[in-house]
Amino acid sequence: MSAPGHRVLLLGGTSEIGLAIVAQMARAGGVAAALLAGRDGAALERAAEQMRGAGCASVSTLDTLDAAQPSGHDQLVATAFDQLGGVDVAILAVGLLGERGGLPQDIPAALEVLDVNVRGAGSLLMRTAERMRAAGGGKVIVLSSVAAQRPRRTNAVYGASKAGIDALAQGLSDALAPAGVQVMVVRPGFVRTAMTAGLPVPPLACDPADVARATLAGLERGAQTVWAPPAMRWVMLVLRMLPRPIFRRLSL
Repeated sequence: MSAPGHRVLLLGGTSEIGLAIVAQMARAGGVAAALLAGRDGAALERAAEQMRGAGCASVSTLDTLDAAQPSGHDQLVATAFDQLGGVDVAILAVGLLGERGGLPQDIPAALEVLDVNVRGAGSLLMRTAERMRAAGGGKVIVLSSVAAQRPRRTNAVYGASKAGIDALAQGLSDALAPAGVQVMVVRPGFVRTAMTAGLPVPPLACDPADVARATLAGLERGAQTVWAPPAMRWVMLVLRMLPRPIFRRLSL
């Protein structure tokens, strides 16, 4: 994004992928001011310093974001828009990975994953999109996952949660396009981050910087969906076509 002056809001202000996107935008000269919203004030300040080092001249933080409490989201989004003087690009990067496996052993924790990844993320998406529509336009980047396309037995809850927010984002993308609001879904495969540390690394694994580059390329061309790496589009096309008995045997 070469045009200067973008006001960028990162919802999930310590997300490694979200920060990589902001940093990539800054290096391209496309960030006038950034606001990182999250819960951990100290971690947000460290992330802000990282963004300043990447070239963001103006970075602020907001530590009142609780993705599990949608009742506070309208005020949080309003505060963020006010502090930035409006938002041109919002990155929705809240989410929990949760327990791996089929039927969870810790069902309350699994419900928290669904609550944050679907209800909480959906609330933030709708509140942000609502303000952008009122302002006459904007861009929302929604971090989904290839797991949304065909959840596996080893990530049933996470896959279901990403399928929910992915579907909502796609529907809103079509609904909001006439109002000048672009909602772009980003579907990474396995990304090497602190959240996935210790998990087996599959083929086509990538880094946050890879997702960031693919995301910016998608914004430039006005894409509705971005895959990272791009080859995941064709991998998932094949996997979606497999009969369930075969997929079940392959699913890890």
